[in-house]
Amino acid sequence: MREGETPPHLVRRGNQGMGYFTDLSVLITGGSGSLGHQLVEQILPQHPERLIIFSRDEWKQNEMRQRWPDNPGASIRYFIGDVRDKDRLHRAFTRVDVVIHAAAMKQIGSCEYNPWEAVKTNVLGSQNVIEAAIDREVNRVLFISSDKACSPAQLYGTSKKISEHLAIQANAYSPDGTKFSVCRYGNVVGSRGSVVPLFQKQKLTGTLTVTDPRMTRFWMTLPEAFNLIQHALTHMRGGEIFIPKIPSMRILDLTQAIAPKAQIKVTGIRPGEKLHEALLSPDEIHHTVDTGEVYVVQPLHPWWTTRTGEGQPLPEGFQYTSDVNPWFLTVDELRAKLAYAPEGVTA
Repeated sequence: MREGETPPHLVRRGNQGMGYFTDLSVLITGGSGSLGHQLVEQILPQHPERLIIFSRDEWKQNEMRQRWPDNPGASIRYFIGDVRDKDRLHRAFTRVDVVIHAAAMKQIGSCEYNPWEAVKTNVLGSQNVIEAAIDREVNRVLFISSDKACSPAQLYGTSKKISEHLAIQANAYSPDGTKFSVCRYGNVVGSRGSVVPLFQKQKLTGTLTVTDPRMTRFWMTLPEAFNLIQHALTHMRGGEIFIPKIPSMRILDLTQAIAPKAQIKVTGIRPGEKLHEALLSPDEIHHTVDTGEVYVVQPLHPWWTTRTGEGQPLPEGFQYTSDVNPWFLTVDELRAKLAYAPEGVTA
């Protein structure tokens, strides 16, 4: 983008004016997952010019097509592709304004057993997204990260941490063009791979398996994840990590919310599993601000123009971990949040 030009995301090609995504061309990598379904559900009513689902899972895309057909006149499109394939990304990013990068290998065990595959998807795939976005002059790219990237204890978290660094410093390669930022959040109610579907299945047996009864986790719904993503895209200047203010839950309270009469079997913490989760590391506290709605980790090495002076510095000794979070969900509140679980997962 040349100096003085209006950024493409602010140039509206129609007059609906219904929301951030109105008239924009949006691409979601890994778009056939649980988050992708929520993004489609929320973005389509805003009338984007195009909404592209980019993923390597043909079956999941076909399932989505049954609900959101890509017939003539529809704004949704389905692209089979892998973030490991830079040429395919380069083609898919043609005339795209916004990329939401959600594709990743996420299962801790799979990443540990197949470490190089995890690196190829989570690290090299992220670099491919960056290069294709810069080459195709995409306006904004938002990386979806995980609480596992904060002080990582296993390969999945480590690969996501590297992905965060790649996204932040990519702004140095495109100081007046493509902007890159990150959303980092915790567990999402009922998403694929979360404990909720497992507990729902185990409820039928009368016994739920818990690795450690002291365990706590951050907790949010898919609509809340969408709100964070839209907020980040609206406010990003490049290089920030946006972190939501969300509640924690105790694992035993979750078992009570789902199956209060079930027995609890303690199996022991799995390799790489944390007793509690963190969304801000001690080192990040010093360059994080509270904007009122979210916490924003500012880039440490911004060789580009970024925001300054927005938000309040965090107090000395501040912690943001799931065990010291003053906002814990009650059993009844957990049941209410379970109503937002996708694919019929409810209490």
